[in-house]
Amino acid sequence: MLPAYVPNSVAAALGGGRPIDNGRYFSDGRRIFGDGKTYRGFFAGVAGGILAGGMQIWLQDIFPISSLPAQTLLSIVLLAFGALLGDLAKSFFKRRLGKASGERWPVADQYDLVVGAFVMLAIFDLPWLLQTVTLPVLFWILVLTPLLHKTANVIGYLTGVKDVPW
Repeated sequence: MLPAYVPNSVAAALGGGRPIDNGRYFSDGRRIFGDGKTYRGFFAGVAGGILAGGMQIWLQDIFPISSLPAQTLLSIVLLAFGALLGDLAKSFFKRRLGKASGERWPVADQYDLVVGAFVMLAIFDLPWLLQTVTLPVLFWILVLTPLLHKTANVIGYLTGVKDVPW
């Protein structure tokens, strides 16, 4: 999951600039995504996830551990893109519910990246998803994701990258 966990932090740290929705509003009169979702953040985040996954592939070639699932170039691209597409989808629905950018939305805030990554894998690389994400792996993803999410957000807040610690 590392290629899916890295993009949000990289997007927050390196984002800014032109919003993906270009300041446009949806038919309900609310922004489509908001100012926090930018092209620079999206592509920097995806690149960060792909880089993290590339390091995993490199390390698995140097230190092969047969009990660990092997990343592929396709899996890391899908995990990285999927994580941020999940985040965009969550932002879209947050705006529809009248929630402000940065406002808490428990569960959705923590698992949007997992859902997005899994949807991309299910569509484009289902065999890898089914082989890799076994029930024990899924259990640990569900347990660790909110812990990692909270930790990353607190660090982002303390370093000034995020306005709120959630």
